[in-house]
Amino acid sequence: MTQTVSVNRASWGLTISTRPVAVLTLQPNWTQIFRGVTLTLRCAMKGKVVNDWKYIWYKKGISVYLNTKSKYTIRPANKSHTGSYTCGIGGRASQWRREPTWQDSKALPKASVSVSPHGLLYSGETVTLQCDISEYTDWTYRWYQNNQPLPTQTSKTVRYIIPIIKTGQTGLYRCEGMRTERPQRSQPSNDLSINQKDILTGDSVTLTCTESSGWRFYWYRHRQDSEPVATTSGSSYTLSQVSVSDGGQYRCRAGRGDPVYYTQYSEPVHIQVTGRPAAVLTFQPNWPQIFMGESVTMICNIQEGDVTDWTYAWHKTYDDGSNTDFMNTEKHQINATDLSVSGDYRCLGRNRHNQHDSTWSNRVRLTSSVSVRISPNRNQHFTSKSLSLICDLKGNSTGWRLMRYTETGVESGCSPHWGSITGSTCTITSTDTGDSGVYWCESGSGQYSNAVNITVSDGDVILESPAHLVTEGDSLTLRCKCRNQRCTNSKVDFYKDGVLIRNETTGEMTISAVMKSDEGFYKCKSDQIESPESWVTVRVVGPVVAAVLLTIILVLLCRHNIRKGEPFTFAIFMRQLFKTEMSCMLQCSMFIVKLRGKYN
Repeated sequence: MTQTVSVNRASWGLTISTRPVAVLTLQPNWTQIFRGVTLTLRCAMKGKVVNDWKYIWYKKGISVYLNTKSKYTIRPANKSHTGSYTCGIGGRASQWRREPTWQDSKALPKASVSVSPHGLLYSGETVTLQCDISEYTDWTYRWYQNNQPLPTQTSKTVRYIIPIIKTGQTGLYRCEGMRTERPQRSQPSNDLSINQKDILTGDSVTLTCTESSGWRFYWYRHRQDSEPVATTSGSSYTLSQVSVSDGGQYRCRAGRGDPVYYTQYSEPVHIQVTGRPAAVLTFQPNWPQIFMGESVTMICNIQEGDVTDWTYAWHKTYDDGSNTDFMNTEKHQINATDLSVSGDYRCLGRNRHNQHDSTWSNRVRLTSSVSVRISPNRNQHFTSKSLSLICDLKGNSTGWRLMRYTETGVESGCSPHWGSITGSTCTITSTDTGDSGVYWCESGSGQYSNAVNITVSDGDVILESPAHLVTEGDSLTLRCKCRNQRCTNSKVDFYKDGVLIRNETTGEMTISAVMKSDEGFYKCKSDQIESPESWVTVRVVGPVVAAVLLTIILVLLCRHNIRKGEPFTFAIFMRQLFKTEMSCMLQCSMFIVKLRGKYN
């Protein structure tokens, strides 16, 4: 019997692939690697690669990195990264490697910067900076001033030429190089300081010609074939107190013997002389004369730069010829407490950055004078009240006497029939309408204080107004005062030049910032009772005419005398007051005629 056996056969396919070839590349592909750069090694495989295989990186035969990515990044490169690198892929028990490649890591070359000429530079000179990089060529040079890049100074030129024409070109300069075929820079150079010295009018400049002894030196300006501007036996030539016209190119040469044998001309030196900034001294307010208790501010204005760029020196010449110097800000306030503030003032500025001085300012004359002080400090007073006056000179009125002009004429000193002296104070113990008038102080040498007008009223209402001038911009308060109390129980009307301007329930009115247009005659009315008029003078901040200080006299006395028909009495008073002749008579008469037309 025959038995049949069936056999099932299995079949499979085996594919044999070519071994992948590892190709190692470097980016950037430089033959020299500098410290600080970023390197990327890429391992590219030619042939079929199984997905679960990994990339293996070796340095000097030692595995340093294993990853599924085909690149290995070194950031930043330094000397420790120097060596041979290989790559391969691995999976299961298989591995392929690429032949090693050698990479070198070295420091970036350092730039150095030099300057010619050396030393301190003057306005008008030209300075050359040179950037040197010891290794390689084909650099593009970039310049920096005070750590800020100079956008117009990026080129292949190793020299940077600067004409020194302004202070803003001084500072710290450095350079660096950049390779054109790859974005890599050299190390920056050290900072190089360039200092400039401006030559200003009034400075002294010394030129030096270098040569051995035994020569005479010839100095030329502008052209070397011109006649020498100076000949010296020494090697130096000094220009003292230079002006702008002294600027130009200077050369020297030496000569000796007879006939004279000359050396060659020196290289030219350019001198540029700049005018000094001007200082201007002004007053605020612009009063050439101040009285005790007043103050003015002197302002030193430098016609260049900002206030913070300068320190300020002040000089004062006293009336006795002595001098004093002091430092202050651009503003110097003077408070008139005694006559010592009188004198000539001037100032200059000193630049904080380069220590250059401005010119001295114009001289300004300030005169201080005694002020007549009154208590209570107002123009109008009730009868049968006490009134005190003093020639105020910091408590010392020696050499000054109180004067007054009333209906009875000019009276000198504190006469016993109208007042009494206690120390330097003149007191009217019980005022009378006859005490109305103008009061001032006068010295034995013919100096005068300011003047105040006093009105003594036998009525029941007076106007409280300042006895002295009011400065434009200041606040002015007027009050209506009743004999027994302030008028606060009813409405009070205030008038200026006879016109109602305000109606107040507080008994007072205030002008927050007076103007010249506020000047005039003021009065008040309470319960149908009017006060006398008082003249308020507003002193303008600006040019001052001497007559302004006596406006109160001119207006009040002229008006008083015109109404009484006595214009010549006032003219006589003015002549006595100013110790002048026909000029005063003419001015006073013209003023009286103008007022007569207004008040008749």
